[in-house]
Amino acid sequence: MGWKKNEREDKIPLVEEEVNENYGAIKSSEKQKKEREHVAKISFSHLFKYATTFDIILMVTGTIFAIFTGACLPIIGFYFGGMTNVFVEQATHGLLPNDVAAELRSSAFANATPTKINVQQKTVPIYTANESANLQMTETEFEQILNKYFIIYAVIGTLIMISSFFQTMFWEYVSEHQVHTIRKIYFAQILHQEINWYDENDEGNLPNKLADDLERIREGTGHKFVMIIQYFSTFVSGIVVGLYVNVQMTLVTLCVGPFLIGLTAYTAKFASQHVAREQKKYAKAGAIAEETLTNIKTVTAYSGQPIETERYFEALEEGRIFAQKRYNNLTVSFGFTFFLMYAAYGLGFWYGAGEVEQGLTSPGSVFTVFFSVIVGAFSIGNALPFLNIVAASVGASASVEEIINRQVNIDPYSNKGRKPVRLNGHIEFRDVHFSYPSRPTVKVLNGLSIDIQPGKTTAIVGSSGAGKSTIVSLIQRFYDPSSGQVYLDDIPLTELNVRWLRSRFGLVSQEPVLFGVSIAENISYGRENVSREEVEEAAKQANVHDFIMTLPETYDTLVGDTGSQLSGGQKQRIAIARALVRDPNILLLDEATSALDAHSEGIVQETLTKVMVGRTTVIIAHRLSTIRNADVIHVLQEGKLFESGTHVELMEKQSLYYSLVMAQINATEDSSSNDDSPSDSQSMSTDHSDDEFDQHVQSRNIETVIEENEDEVTGETDSDQTVIPVEKEITILEVLMLQKPEWGWLLMGFIGSVGVGLVSPIFALFYGEIFEVFTLRGEALERARIFWTYLFAGLAVFCGVVYSFQCKGMTEASERMLKRMRGKVFGNILCQPMGWFDLDTSAPGVLVNRLARNIPLIKAAAGFRIGQVLSAVSTIIAAFSIAFLSDWKLSLILAIFVPIIVYTSYKQIILLKKNQMQDALAMDMAGKVASETVRHIRTVQSLGQEKLFTEIYSNHLIGPYNEAKKQAILYALLYALMQGAILYMYAVAFRVGGYLVEIHEVKTSIIYRVFFALSLCATSVGQSFMYLQDWNKARHATRILNYLLTRKSEIDPTNPSGVRPDVKGTVEFKRVQFVYPTRPDIRVLRDLSFKIEAGKTLALVGESGCGKSTVISLLERFYDPISGVILLDGYDIRTINLDYLRQHIGVVNQEPILFDCSIKDNIAYGALALKTFVDFEDIQKAARIANIDDFVMSLPQRYDTMVGERGVQLSGGQKQRVAIARALIRDPKILLLDEATSALDTENEKIVQTALDRAKEGRTCIVVAHRLSTIQNADLICVVSRGEIVEKGTHDDLMEAKGHYFELTQRQIL
Repeated sequence: MGWKKNEREDKIPLVEEEVNENYGAIKSSEKQKKEREHVAKISFSHLFKYATTFDIILMVTGTIFAIFTGACLPIIGFYFGGMTNVFVEQATHGLLPNDVAAELRSSAFANATPTKINVQQKTVPIYTANESANLQMTETEFEQILNKYFIIYAVIGTLIMISSFFQTMFWEYVSEHQVHTIRKIYFAQILHQEINWYDENDEGNLPNKLADDLERIREGTGHKFVMIIQYFSTFVSGIVVGLYVNVQMTLVTLCVGPFLIGLTAYTAKFASQHVAREQKKYAKAGAIAEETLTNIKTVTAYSGQPIETERYFEALEEGRIFAQKRYNNLTVSFGFTFFLMYAAYGLGFWYGAGEVEQGLTSPGSVFTVFFSVIVGAFSIGNALPFLNIVAASVGASASVEEIINRQVNIDPYSNKGRKPVRLNGHIEFRDVHFSYPSRPTVKVLNGLSIDIQPGKTTAIVGSSGAGKSTIVSLIQRFYDPSSGQVYLDDIPLTELNVRWLRSRFGLVSQEPVLFGVSIAENISYGRENVSREEVEEAAKQANVHDFIMTLPETYDTLVGDTGSQLSGGQKQRIAIARALVRDPNILLLDEATSALDAHSEGIVQETLTKVMVGRTTVIIAHRLSTIRNADVIHVLQEGKLFESGTHVELMEKQSLYYSLVMAQINATEDSSSNDDSPSDSQSMSTDHSDDEFDQHVQSRNIETVIEENEDEVTGETDSDQTVIPVEKEITILEVLMLQKPEWGWLLMGFIGSVGVGLVSPIFALFYGEIFEVFTLRGEALERARIFWTYLFAGLAVFCGVVYSFQCKGMTEASERMLKRMRGKVFGNILCQPMGWFDLDTSAPGVLVNRLARNIPLIKAAAGFRIGQVLSAVSTIIAAFSIAFLSDWKLSLILAIFVPIIVYTSYKQIILLKKNQMQDALAMDMAGKVASETVRHIRTVQSLGQEKLFTEIYSNHLIGPYNEAKKQAILYALLYALMQGAILYMYAVAFRVGGYLVEIHEVKTSIIYRVFFALSLCATSVGQSFMYLQDWNKARHATRILNYLLTRKSEIDPTNPSGVRPDVKGTVEFKRVQFVYPTRPDIRVLRDLSFKIEAGKTLALVGESGCGKSTVISLLERFYDPISGVILLDGYDIRTINLDYLRQHIGVVNQEPILFDCSIKDNIAYGALALKTFVDFEDIQKAARIANIDDFVMSLPQRYDTMVGERGVQLSGGQKQRVAIARALIRDPKILLLDEATSALDTENEKIVQTALDRAKEGRTCIVVAHRLSTIQNADLICVVSRGEIVEKGTHDDLMEAKGHYFELTQRQIL
């Protein structure tokens, strides 16, 4: 739904149709054509592009075995025809007792002339005494022939069992090895891409492609691929056998062959093209999930769950439509293919019966052609599902290859380029022009020329958006200039080795990025082969060692996803330690101390001053305290160098730098004007013990526990450490119940599946009766011929209808269910409390992987494949009924094979289940690593650790890979036993059946009826078994889905209960105590109490990690306190409707989070939960207050400008101002500002602070701040230390007291 033309400047819809590809723009026909051409270039051979010599040997060997396996069935048909002649002869003339035969042959018929009958398409002598006499086969001859065929069937069965085992094991091994290799190569190539590629592509798609695309490739490169070879072998050998036995009848029967081949080829091509485009659509949904879950706090704060869920639903619907187009094509192909095949049966019977009637061929020849040629044609139909899967894997492979084969311009993996032995650190920009590739019309640098002397400290200052951080990106060679050049020691950066270049830098960014591992590992990522002593030394230099040592796990403490378990200051200090452990030649400090409180900043600044000695240091800064001692300061304006000099020189000029400095000095002087006032303290001091330091970090002990016997996964999910059964057993009925809303399509699919299951038993009946037909002669044979030809025609039409019903109904039901379940799971995930997301088992990367990889596997339990299982069940019931009603003795003997097959299958499920659970958990961790690495690609490339993260990802794949190889052997063994059992059934059927015929217990036609009924039954079970692995994966995926779908949130924003008072804004904390659920042993808040009246401003100050931001989280009800109460206008906030509560709160966080959409949509996001449409005037008004309107209007697309992933296209200050506008557009009663102006330069901070002061009027405002200028006018300032309030009062009162607050302020005075 998009803007109407005449409303473009008036309204914004709830979910707008975006103009960029990532947000669902319809691609041009030319682009779609290019996509199709690209897919067309990817052939089946590309699936095995990364095969090793050993893989090729296995594939060739497996293919030979597959060809042999496929050829065996038509060969059996060859012998089957000969055996049929024997049975026809017996049924027509009977058997001659042995004693009678001996007497006749020794007397009257001693000189008889032999005549001949056709047995096995060869001649057998039958002696006749005269024209009217004929001597039948004797009982001994009959037994000898049956024994011969029994041995032949048993031998072929054993050979098939052996060949089936090796073909399956070899190809499954190759498949797992291929996918394992592609995963590593693909991930490495993703990290290989330059940053501008990430700017233009959706990063959120990439981890999903790793999960979804590679799973499709896995499906299409193993047993399912070799089954196509096997079926093709059956087809070819069937034709060869048919031509050898009866050329004319074979050619007649094959008249449908060209249609089948053409239809199959078209279906495969259509499927492969559509899968690639379908994957792109589903990848878009994955990107939305990735973006939403990684920014879950922002989404929750603005009640954005319904918006994101709807956006996710719409992306899924686009993918479903593409998928259903493919399935619709498959439906037509299925119906037409099976119609042609069974029509060919009718045509073959009609022609063959006529040949028999005219004496031109034998009944055995007809049965041979039926069994061989038609089975060969039937193999084409059987191959269609596999061909569809393989075609889908080709389409997925095309998408993967596109990235793998992409050539990069800035190659961190290359060994090319100069690596100087000595580096001085002289950096020079010469007439550099630069525009970001995603915004080529906006010039960021415009002829910039600056000289950064080696061993000196150079500061770069300027307004937000002046190009300061871009300079850091160009120095690291994340981008190349549009024109001009950057030099290092007079060598152009383009001539230096990229990996070597980046290893010379130590970077600390404005927004510190940590990875979800231990503190020690995060610091050690700074350099390869770092010792523990070096890690601790770097931590000491960064003033973070003492804090780390207070933690129970010290350096082994996990920091959580993106460092979520640490405060901003703690994260920044660890990032500084990571930079220092590199011992870099050049230090790049991009607002390195912006997140630190005054106390920590002073200490860290002293440390940085020491480590900067002898190093080239580039400082990007707004805060004067970090740059006043720089050797040279460059002032930028509009991408150009405005002025340069030392602090003293620039102050004397009284130009732009002077204005910036004076603005900050004035703010500081205003705040410290009462320093010499009498010390009449009105502060409150609280004694506290020093035995605990209230930091919250995630314990290394939070992990998933697999209960081997109970199949449960447990995790700590709330403060009482309750064990929750994540995975309970799921029955088929429960899986089907998930599809209740699709009952219409499901009913259609069930009817089709049951019909498909009845086809084989009906055909068995026909086969048995055909045998009787060939015992007839004359008009009786002609009448039977016409009658059964019509019945075959009717069966062909029935087949076409039921196969179409099955395919259409089951695929439509499963795709709709999958979309609905994904959406519902996603919606329920978004409703969970923040403590749940802190767990390793439900970290955003894990959840994204489960949505992309696990949930689609449910199709194996609820889609077309379960329809095939249902068909097999109906086949078994009908076949057993026919068999036992025909002859219970033979049926009972043959039925022994079916329970053996079923029991073996059951045991295989049990063996696979445990392995697949472990595989899924391991793949979740691999997915988490992939998601986190791609999300922080700038940090990864800056550290030069692409290969390290590839190795970490690869290590997570080793466990699943080894388990998959074991599964391949188990799977191959069972499949081989299944195939052998069917052939042994053939042997037993005809040997035992022959004996029963010989003793006159049963008619020959009954043997054929029972045999075909039970053999087709066994075949159906065997074909269903081929989906056993998929079914078991589906059951595991369904258990995961059931848990994610049914988990009740302890803090549920969708709960309609709760009071909705008229909010004024009085906030009170009464003796609040709090611990984070993942660290119950560390108390963050201790009896915290304060009260702020409606319309007043409260400031919370204190050292990093003291609990200030926790207050914001508790007021937002991200968490609930363990004791005490939080009141809003006298109401316990736990009794207030949660969504209603959050609607009255606006929040701006320390690290601003923007979404990958337009500036307009990001600002409107703040109000979309409150109303369907947002007036554009309101958006622009909020932007003006936040001082961002002028900048936005200067952009070519103005408010429609896309901000990129996490706002990467904007500077830190620009992002912060957009975030402020987003908060203000809500018109909230309570405004929460967590370091809201920390990223702004002095000039903009003053303007925005004035705007915020106006915005505070009539609102309760709680400000968390380090910077004095943001809090000096607060009505109440509370100094927090170790989770307690140690002082409170106004700014003047606290300055007079000269206590904790006074010490903090003194560190900010220049």
